[in-house]
Amino acid sequence: MSNQHESQLSHLNETGEAQMVDVSSKKVTRRQAVARGQIRMKRETFEAIKTGNSPKGDVLGTAKIAGIMAAKQTANLIPLCHPLPLQKIEVNIIGDETLPGYQIEATVITKAETGVEMEALTAVSIAALTLYDMAKALEKSIKIENIRLMSKTGGKSADYQSRI
Repeated sequence: MSNQHESQLSHLNETGEAQMVDVSSKKVTRRQAVARGQIRMKRETFEAIKTGNSPKGDVLGTAKIAGIMAAKQTANLIPLCHPLPLQKIEVNIIGDETLPGYQIEATVITKAETGVEMEALTAVSIAALTLYDMAKALEKSIKIENIRLMSKTGGKSADYQSRI
């Protein structure tokens, strides 16, 4: 890795060691991030979840709660993330007949010195993993796909909007 590139990575100190970024001089602002992902499965599995015929019960409700809980635990899961006061966490899981499967979207909002992109991405990831866990008795070949940041607002850096 070149020195020029290292200087752009905020989680590395001047000797290249991992560090938590000092955000103490940053301004507290409202910050929001939206992440999405999807989970693809066989039509029979999709129908069983949709109609509530899964052996483990409320698959979608459990996955939604897991995503919300995961967002609140992001700093415990990802070593250099700051613990943040989260004002809103919303996880939506929507059936998609064309996959077949489910689209998962998480929106996270805070008023803090740093953003909530990792919290939104964690919420989507854990909701998808929970959905897999709840449905694996029906199908082991379920695919978790395309987890990505869709948008972020707030803070010093420019707002971001995904083009895909």
